[in-house]
Amino acid sequence: MVQAALHSGAARRQSVFEVFARHLPHGRRYGVVAGTGRLLDALARFRFSSADIAFLREAEVVDEPTLEYLVSYRFTGDIWGYAEGECYFPGSPILVVQAPFAEAVLLETLTLSILNHDCAIASAASRMVTAAAGRPLIEMGSRRTHEYAAVASARAAYIAGFATSSNLQARRDYGVPSAGTSAHAFTLLHDSERHAFATQLEALGPDTTLLVDTYDVPRAVRTAVELAGPELGAVRIDSGDLPSLARQVRTLLDELGATKTRIVLTGDLDEFSIAALGTMPVDGYGVGTSLVTGSGAPTAALVYKLVARADREGDPGRLRPMAKRSVGKPGRGGRKWAVRHRDERGTALAEVITLAPPDPGPHDRELLRPLVRRGEIVGAESTHDARERHRQAIAELPGHALQLSRGYPAVATVFDPDGD
Repeated sequence: MVQAALHSGAARRQSVFEVFARHLPHGRRYGVVAGTGRLLDALARFRFSSADIAFLREAEVVDEPTLEYLVSYRFTGDIWGYAEGECYFPGSPILVVQAPFAEAVLLETLTLSILNHDCAIASAASRMVTAAAGRPLIEMGSRRTHEYAAVASARAAYIAGFATSSNLQARRDYGVPSAGTSAHAFTLLHDSERHAFATQLEALGPDTTLLVDTYDVPRAVRTAVELAGPELGAVRIDSGDLPSLARQVRTLLDELGATKTRIVLTGDLDEFSIAALGTMPVDGYGVGTSLVTGSGAPTAALVYKLVARADREGDPGRLRPMAKRSVGKPGRGGRKWAVRHRDERGTALAEVITLAPPDPGPHDRELLRPLVRRGEIVGAESTHDARERHRQAIAELPGHALQLSRGYPAVATVFDPDGD
């Protein structure tokens, strides 16, 4: 596209692309914006190296004029977006990119690969946090996905409310608190379960978490308390009838005087199984596979579409709205703005999308904020800021938004071209 647009003379026409989802995953009531920080980091590094250019030349991917353009590629445009941690709904313009066509179109795959993954993970994680009802969640999915996706997943889960991650690279890169437990291999390595527990306690202290389901759970719990005393930090159960075992272990711990010892459950949990465990005497959960695969929705189904363009290069006039008209995937042309319409209590009522800068009411909230201005990143934030924003965004949703049962988007998207 860049080569052909350079040939036609349209490559430098001012263009507007928008990222949005036509729909949420089936039955979901809201989505969560995540990955914005990673996208801005990637944009700052987005260059074509001499090795890249050499490959493109040798493979005859593009012609010499296009290679000359790519050598000096720098994004010089503007980007607005929903803040990371924000909730979104079908049609929400969560990212708006305005730049010459060739600059903007080169960012499509980069943008969608980051946002589709991270939004999917954060959206699933948010539902799990709701299901946990205040009990802490540990992200444990690194062994169930690509090694780089594992770091991104840990970051997205933390933004959505997970307490910790077992991925140390996420701690190093993004400050995500880390935590972990021993595996069955550690117990099997030693001559006995008692020896394994004694070794772990000696090395890590009584506040550690002992895995008690390698052999016989009640016997393991008795051994753990005998060795650690009533100050044992936690026990983890990873298999079996989790509700029944949780009750048995809580009763046994209390009988042994370990009333403050926590019970952590793991083992192919998702938001539905976590909710089902809500009445059990459980203190926390570890979630892996379901989280890093989006709990059945591994992509947010976001698209990156041209919605407006200038008629000619250097045209300072109004950008012409553009939209595809294909059956099943119609578009809405024109650069969009978005406002969350709220009542006097701060509860979200509607997502109002306009084709003109909005005039929000006294309780409304504008959703798009500057992220990049004339090629310079101006909207970078910390992962902790995004986590706090998500907490606030969830709090303003209507109560039914947090139901796990299938339903429609919790907030209606209203297209108001004139902003009335």
